[in-house]
Amino acid sequence: MRWERVMLPQAQEAEQGSEEAGGPGKRWTHTCNAIKGGRFLYLFGGFGIDNCQTNEVHVFDTVEQTWSQPTIKGMPPAPRDGHSCTNVGDNLFVFGGTDGMNPLGDLHILYTSSHTWISPITRGEVPEARQGHSAALVDIRLFIFGGYGKSPDNDDEVYYNDLFILNTETFAWKKAMTTGMPPSPRHTHSCSTWKNKMIVIGGEDGHDNYLSDVHILDADTLMWKELNTTGHMLPPRAGYLTITFGKILFVYGGYTEAQKLYDDLYMLDVESTIWSKLTTTGAGPSARFSMAGVCLDPVRSGVLAFVGGCNRSLEALDDIYYLHTGLTGEHEQRLEKLPSRKKLKLKCQEQNLTLGQDKALVQLGVSSSSNQPVPLSIYGQPGAQSNPHKQLVPVHGKHIFEAGLTENFGDRYTIETVIDGKPLHGVLFSSKPSTLPIPPSSSSSGKRSYGDSSAGASNGDHNCESKADAMQGEEAFSQKAHAEYAGPFPVSDVLQPFDGSDLESTSQFQHDQMDEAPNLNVEVPKQSVSPSTKDSNVISQNNHAYERDDLAKSE
Repeated sequence: MRWERVMLPQAQEAEQGSEEAGGPGKRWTHTCNAIKGGRFLYLFGGFGIDNCQTNEVHVFDTVEQTWSQPTIKGMPPAPRDGHSCTNVGDNLFVFGGTDGMNPLGDLHILYTSSHTWISPITRGEVPEARQGHSAALVDIRLFIFGGYGKSPDNDDEVYYNDLFILNTETFAWKKAMTTGMPPSPRHTHSCSTWKNKMIVIGGEDGHDNYLSDVHILDADTLMWKELNTTGHMLPPRAGYLTITFGKILFVYGGYTEAQKLYDDLYMLDVESTIWSKLTTTGAGPSARFSMAGVCLDPVRSGVLAFVGGCNRSLEALDDIYYLHTGLTGEHEQRLEKLPSRKKLKLKCQEQNLTLGQDKALVQLGVSSSSNQPVPLSIYGQPGAQSNPHKQLVPVHGKHIFEAGLTENFGDRYTIETVIDGKPLHGVLFSSKPSTLPIPPSSSSSGKRSYGDSSAGASNGDHNCESKADAMQGEEAFSQKAHAEYAGPFPVSDVLQPFDGSDLESTSQFQHDQMDEAPNLNVEVPKQSVSPSTKDSNVISQNNHAYERDDLAKSE
C-alpha cells in the first residue's frame, strides 16, 4: 500500500496563501463525502477557521485537483462541527453536531445536483441533540448511534448508546428496540456498513476510557453482538478515521490520553474477523485526529482520501492524502444486464437450436492448459484405447455448447448455434463426402427459422409432431457434436480458420489462438464421424464459413 500527498496546482497553492481562497482552509471535525464515482469530494462544516465552526461547502475535483466553493441555494444549516454527513445517493444528509455552545439535533439535506439545502419536516421519535455520534446507511434507513449531549435538567454531559432510524424517503424517525448486548455509551467512535450489517468500533466512554471493541448490528433483526476479533489488535483510541471498502475496514490515526496521537494504519476483515497492522510506502500523513476521509469509489476503486485533521499542537490541518490500497471492489462487474423479456427470448432461441432426440454426443475440444488438439470421441461408442477424452467430464475452464446441422454440401455441413446469447453460424468439414439427407426445414433455406414450426418449434416450445417431421430415419440427424473452448473469447472478433488433418481413429482440430477457440456443438450423422473413420472434422471460421447474424435477422 502506498501513500501519496495530493499537490495542488502551483497557481492554486499561491492563491491559498489566504484562507478565503477556493480551498476550505485548515479544519477538523468536518465531514467528507464522495459523489459521482469519487470524482468530487464534498467537505462540510468543521472547526478551525478563525477558531470557530463553519457551515461552508467546498468541493474538490479529484481529476482536476482543484477546489471550488459552489453557490448554494436554500437555507443552510447553522455552523457546526462534530456532526454526521451521510450519502443517500448523491444527496448528503447532515445530522446533529455542535454550534460551539450547545449540541444540535436538526436534519438537513444537500442536493448536490442542484446545490440546494433543504430542511425536511420530520416526524416520529426524534433523537436528542448530540455530537460525536456516528451514522450509517443500510438500504433506505439512516442509523444514528451514540454520541453525547446535555441533560435536559442541567448542563451535565450525557453519553448515549441508543439507536435511532430515519426512513430517508418518508423522513420518519423511530427509536430502535434492539436485542443482544449493545455497545457501551460512547462518542468519537466509528460506524460503518457492510451488507446489511452496521459495525461500531472503539471510541471514548463517559469515564474517559478509550475503547477498541467491535460490535455488529444486524439491520434486519436489530440484534447486537460483539465481534471476537483476532490478529494484530487495534489499540484503544478515539477520534480516528474509519473508511470502508467492501468487507475491509481501514482505521487511521486517533488519540488517547495525554495528547498521544497515532499515525498508524490498521485493517479489519469483517468476514475473517482478523485485524492487521499495515506497512505502507511513501510519506503518509502526520499523527492526527478528527480528520475526514472517504473511499473514492466504494464499488471499484481501492483509493482512500484523507483530508485535514488536528495535530499534536492542536493545530488544524488542510493537507490531502491518497492511500492506494491496491484492492479492487468485490462487486466490480460492469456486465450488460438484459431485460428479463429479452433473456427469456434468447433462452428460448437457444433451446430451439439445441433440440435433439436420442443423440449420441461427439466431443471436439481444445485443452485449457495448452494449444494441443484434443481427440474427438463419440458417446455411446467405445473409443480408442489411447484416447483419454472418451467421456464427457466437466473440466474447469471449459464450456460446452450445442449446434444444429442446417445443410449438407457433401464434404461439409453448415451449422448454427447460440453463444453467449448471440446466434452464430459455421461449417463442419469432412474428408469423406456424405449423402445423408437434410430435413426440409433446413435444406430449403440453409438457415433455421427460430419461430418456424417446421423447424420443430412453436412459440419457443417443441412438440412431438414437429420432432417426427424433423427425423429422417432412425440414424439421420440423431447425433450431436460438441466443441468446447478454454473460454472466454470476444464473440465480436472474426476467428481464424482451423487447419484439419486426417487421423487414424479420432478427429481433431487445431487453433493458432486458444483464447479465441469457439463454443460450438454441431449435429453430425453417425456415418460422418466414427472412431473407425479417417475423417478430419474441422470448424472453419473465416469470413465465409463463420458469421454472426443479428438477433432480428435470426427471427
